[in-house]
Amino acid sequence: MIKNNIICLTPVFNDWESLSFLISEIEKEALKNKDYCFSLIVINDGSTQLQKRRIDSKSIKIEIVNLKLNIGHQRAIAVGIQFIFSEYIKSFQEFETNGHVVVLDGDGEDKPSDIIHMVTEAKDMIVFAKRVKRSEGTGFKTGYFLYKRIFRLLTGKNINFGNFSAIPFSLLNQVAILPNLWNHYASSIAESKIAQKAYPTERGYRYAGKSKMNVTSLIIHGFSSISIYFDILCFRVLKFSFISILLCSIGILYVLFQKLFTDNAIPGWASSLILIVLSIVIQLFSVTFIILLMQLRSRKEISPPDDTLYLKFIDKK
Repeated sequence: MIKNNIICLTPVFNDWESLSFLISEIEKEALKNKDYCFSLIVINDGSTQLQKRRIDSKSIKIEIVNLKLNIGHQRAIAVGIQFIFSEYIKSFQEFETNGHVVVLDGDGEDKPSDIIHMVTEAKDMIVFAKRVKRSEGTGFKTGYFLYKRIFRLLTGKNINFGNFSAIPFSLLNQVAILPNLWNHYASSIAESKIAQKAYPTERGYRYAGKSKMNVTSLIIHGFSSISIYFDILCFRVLKFSFISILLCSIGILYVLFQKLFTDNAIPGWASSLILIVLSIVIQLFSVTFIILLMQLRSRKEISPPDDTLYLKFIDKK
């Protein structure tokens, strides 16, 4: 009987203790699900702390890919995607190509117990884990709530998932060449035309230590996801600016009408305030319009897809 392959991909930066727990949890899933062949690719994202003990397993294959330097969580995932596609999928025989790549964090917040459910759903599309219950504190939940609302306001789209996902082998060739993959993994797929859906899960608790994500990192991560939709963002700003110009123009006409054709008292500052707001909005409209044109013009410069970029980051020593 041919087994389904599940290649788990996780980036690690100094969090070797949590990785040991993750391996144990994946081993449990491998023992419970004999029809699946589990393996784990660990992207060592330039860790500065040495492994305190050997990372190995009797029931799953583990490979650690060392990077030359720390390139960040999202780019480490991009390296892993291209590495798996080039080093594993391309070398598989036809009868071995039935399987999935599962991207998950190694700290325990993405639960390996959800892997089989997600893989089952991801037959011909990418499945992301949608959080129906979170384990973080009130501060993080509040910040995440605001982030989703800002994301919706600026892009007109909803985002309610992170990196935890299952990708069928048949779609990995498309994911590996996404131009925005190196900026933000989840948003690059959400913005693409690749079939995808969300699967409800509960967020787990960290295995060990504390999260290395601080407020600054979270804000940068959030803006990185928004930047994927730069064209849409510019268009929405233009739309807002145009509406504001229209409202200001109506306000000016109203003030002029009241002054010229009625005896109603109009404060002297009313027209000045409207003109100031109008000038600011016109400047915003002009700058955004020019930026959008420059962005659209840059599309003339075609960059061919490159699924071998990962080779430049891997330390082969």
